[in-house]
Amino acid sequence: MSELGEKERATSGPARAVVLRGTGGVWVVRTTEGETHDAALRGRLKQETAVKLAVGDEVMLAPDRQSTQWTIEEILPRRSVLSRRAPGGRHGERVVAANIDQVLVVFAAAQPEPHRRMIDRFLVIAESSGLTGRLVLNKVDLVDPTAVRESFQDYERAGYPVHLTSIRTGAGLVALRDVLAGRTTAVAGPSGVGKSSLLNALYPGLNLRVGAISSSVNKGRHTTVGAWAHPLPDGGFVVDTPGLREVGLWGLPTGALDQCFPEFRAYLGHCRFADCTHVVEPGCAVRSAITQGMVSAERYASYVKLREEN
Repeated sequence: MSELGEKERATSGPARAVVLRGTGGVWVVRTTEGETHDAALRGRLKQETAVKLAVGDEVMLAPDRQSTQWTIEEILPRRSVLSRRAPGGRHGERVVAANIDQVLVVFAAAQPEPHRRMIDRFLVIAESSGLTGRLVLNKVDLVDPTAVRESFQDYERAGYPVHLTSIRTGAGLVALRDVLAGRTTAVAGPSGVGKSSLLNALYPGLNLRVGAISSSVNKGRHTTVGAWAHPLPDGGFVVDTPGLREVGLWGLPTGALDQCFPEFRAYLGHCRFADCTHVVEPGCAVRSAITQGMVSAERYASYVKLREEN
């Protein structure tokens, strides 16, 4: 971290920065000039704002004349927020990251086996936040890539870009790096699917910590303990997020859940009843589309399950 000399600090003015990570009330921020500093929220700001600072937030800094740190004087308006329900049965919102452009939902093609209901949860969270979702199936060197592509064609039909990647063979890495350049991307998914390894392969300078798979439960051990935004050489950031075993929706009205399934949208408004839940009502256009093979029955089952939980 950089420290300012007394003379330099005296002449330094406010600076705009992005929050990269934080712990224990100390936030690591990166200015638009590319300088990295430790910073703390000014006490007045803690009392006056209801916004809880998050990774990805854009802030205004000022040098603290009393210490080697900078202080965060203002949290600038957010253009987007990626949120989920607070885990462990608690009520409330947990902001994963702010000012995100897209969400990279990463699962392994094998070891551990991909969980489709969990994939759908992550994609719905992205949709409910107004963010573009992309599905990455990593470790395709362990399976037949053609079979994987066919198995997950429901997502491509729904409009989601699907990337098949392998760290061992390099498959799909160039194309994936191209879609990350110049954007702020949240990388989400359960533990053990190779998120950190994938980012290390895309950007070797990141040197993210990597963990092994527990053979007893076929789940990954947590290696990322908090969201962390990493500047990219091509411009933009990737926000590495903790492996999430529990993903709950936050702030999404049950009646708006159908809007978070892109393949449903062409049929919404064409049901017999205006308030159709697409579960039991006669004359449902969505269920009719499923019968005709136009909408995935498996994706629809995820919708029903999420609706029951929400």
